[in-house]
Amino acid sequence: MKQTPEKILKAYWNYDSFRTPQKEIIDAVLNQDDVIALLPTGGGKSICFQIPGLIKEGICIVISPLIALMEDQIKNLTQRKIKATTIKSGSTRNEIITLFDKIKFGNYKFLYLSPERLQSQLIQQKIKELKINLIAVDEAHCISEWGHDFRPSYRTIFKLREVIQNVSIIALTATANQAVLSDIEKNLNLVKPKIFKKSFLRERLAYQVFDVEDKLLRIKQIFTKTKKPAIVYVNSRRKTVEIARFLNKNGFKSSFYHGGLPTNEKEFAFKNWVSEATPIIVATNAFGMGIDKSNVGIVIHFDLPLSIENYIQESGRAGRNETKSFAVLLKNEHDKIQYKLQQKKNTPTLNEVKEVHRKLYQYFRISLGEKNEDFYSFNLLEFSKKYNFSIQKVTIILKLLSNNGIIETTNTYHQKSTLKFKTSSKNVISYAIRNIYNEKFINSLLRTYAGLFEQEVKVDEFLIAKKNNIISTQVKEKLLRLQDDNLVEYKPVETDLEIQFLVPREDDKTIHRISKNITSFLNQKIKKSEDFLTYISNDTKCRSIQILEYFEEKTTQKCTICDVCISQKKGKENSISSDIMNLLLNTKSLSSQEINQKLKAKEKDVLIHLRELISNDKIIINYQNKYQVK
Repeated sequence: MKQTPEKILKAYWNYDSFRTPQKEIIDAVLNQDDVIALLPTGGGKSICFQIPGLIKEGICIVISPLIALMEDQIKNLTQRKIKATTIKSGSTRNEIITLFDKIKFGNYKFLYLSPERLQSQLIQQKIKELKINLIAVDEAHCISEWGHDFRPSYRTIFKLREVIQNVSIIALTATANQAVLSDIEKNLNLVKPKIFKKSFLRERLAYQVFDVEDKLLRIKQIFTKTKKPAIVYVNSRRKTVEIARFLNKNGFKSSFYHGGLPTNEKEFAFKNWVSEATPIIVATNAFGMGIDKSNVGIVIHFDLPLSIENYIQESGRAGRNETKSFAVLLKNEHDKIQYKLQQKKNTPTLNEVKEVHRKLYQYFRISLGEKNEDFYSFNLLEFSKKYNFSIQKVTIILKLLSNNGIIETTNTYHQKSTLKFKTSSKNVISYAIRNIYNEKFINSLLRTYAGLFEQEVKVDEFLIAKKNNIISTQVKEKLLRLQDDNLVEYKPVETDLEIQFLVPREDDKTIHRISKNITSFLNQKIKKSEDFLTYISNDTKCRSIQILEYFEEKTTQKCTICDVCISQKKGKENSISSDIMNLLLNTKSLSSQEINQKLKAKEKDVLIHLRELISNDKIIINYQNKYQVK
C-alpha cells in the first residue's frame, strides 16, 4: 500500500492536515526538485524534509549547525519510533566506521551531521556506501555572509553533490531576504530550485516596543498580569542569573540558561521550563534553535538583540499555538548609545583586517612569499591579547579571511578545558592551609565554578587568570601542579581552532584583491544595525508593517495590536470626545444620530464617548432627549 504524505503525517505526528505551504514543498521534494523553503520560526520546517525522507527509500542526510538542535530533532524522531542518529563529538575512526555499519544495516532514516563533519574524507567515503534519498540543509541562512549567523563551513556543503549523484537538496531557513536566498542557491549549486516563501506576518503576535528606565519594575508588572510560559532574553550570562534571582525573590518561578552552563544544568533548566515547574526562563541567545514549545505567551527582550533577523527569530518563539501572544522589547536612550558603541567596537575597518592578517603570519613566523600547508594550532585569546586586538573583531576577521579563501579554519570553539576535584572538600581545605601560596587560587576556583566535586566542569583559563591577576599560562601551570598532587583531574585544551594558510604571504596585496568583498560585508553589517535602530525608534508606523517591509513584503494592512497601532487607536478615540465637544459648542443640541452623521464615526464609539462625557459632567441630555454642553 502506497505511503502518502497525509498518511505519514497522521501515523507519526497525528495531524490531519498540513499547514500552508508544507504539502507543496513536500510534493516538490518527492518530485526530485531542488527546493528553498523560507518558513518563519514555528512554521513547521522539519516536517518538510522528514516526511519525504520517510517516504523515499534510503536515508536522509540533515546538515545542522548546532549539536543541541540535532539532538533535539533526533530525540523527537526517536519518540515517534523513527530511527535517527548523529556522530557524537570525540568519536574515534573505529567508532565512526561501526556507526555507519549500524546505519547501513539497521534501517535508519535520518543521519544528522554538522557542516564541519562533511569535510572529513572518512565520512565522505562512508556516505558513498549509503543509499541517500535526500539532503536537507537546516538553518540555510548560515551559508550567506548576508545572513545573521554566517558560518564559513556551510560553504563546503556543496561537496556532497560531488559525493552523491542524483539526489535533490532542500534548504530551509526562517529568516532570509532576497540576497540571502540568492546566496543559498548559488553556494549549494542548486538546479532551478523551487522557492517557497511563507509570509512573515504573525497575526496573533503583538510586537510591543517600550521606552523604560526601570526594566526590572516593568518585567515584574508584566509577569503579575501574564501567567503564560515566557522567555526573557538578555545579553550577558551574569544577567541571566541576576534577573532569574530577582524574579524568584518576587514570587515568579524562573530559571536561567546560558552557553557557559554544564550540559546537565542546561538540560535541567530546559526541562523545568518545558514542564512549567519554572514557567519563566531568563536566557542569552544560546537558548535558541530547536525550541518547540507551543504555548509560550510572551518573549521579552530585556536588552537589544543584534539585528531584526535575530529579533524575529527569538520573538517568533511566542504564540506558536496561534493564540494571542506578545513580543515585548524594552529600551531606553542608554541602550541605544551602548548598542552603537558595541557595533562600532565589533565591526573592523579594512585597515584592521590588514593588520590582523599581517600579524597572523607574524604570529606563526611565516616569511614574505612563503606558503606553508601545515595546520597551526591557534589560541584566539592569547593572539588577541598579545597584539591588543578586540576578540570580537579578530573572530569576524578570521571569518572574512576564511570566506575569501585566504585561510582555512577548523573550528573548535566549543571545546573547553575541564576540571574536577578528585578528593573531598575537607582534603582540599587542608591542602590549601598547608600550601598557603595556592590558597587564594583554590578559593577562586571554588567561587567561580559550581559542581567541581561532583563532575567534570568546563573552565576558562583566561577568566581564571583575570580573577587572579596572572596570565593563562600560569593558570595552566598551577592546575597541572594540583593534578600532580592528586588533588584535581585537569584536561586542558590548548587551541581554539586550527588555521591553514591557503596563499603565500603577501600582506596588504592579498587584502587589496578581496577589499571589495570585505567592504561590502562590513557595510552590510553596519546597515543591519542601523535598520534595527530605525525599527525600534519608529513609533509612527505599525510594527508588523515595518517587519514585513524589511523582508521585502509589501502590505498596508495594520496589525491593530502592536504598541504603535494601540497608541494611534487611543489617540483616535480621544479625538472623538474632542470632536463631539466642538460640535455641541457650535450647535445648541444634537441627537446621537445627528452627531454620528456629522462625525462619520461608528455609532457604538460615539455612544461610548457620549456616556463618558456625561459621567465627566461635560455634557447633559436635555428635555428633547438631545445632547448639549452643560
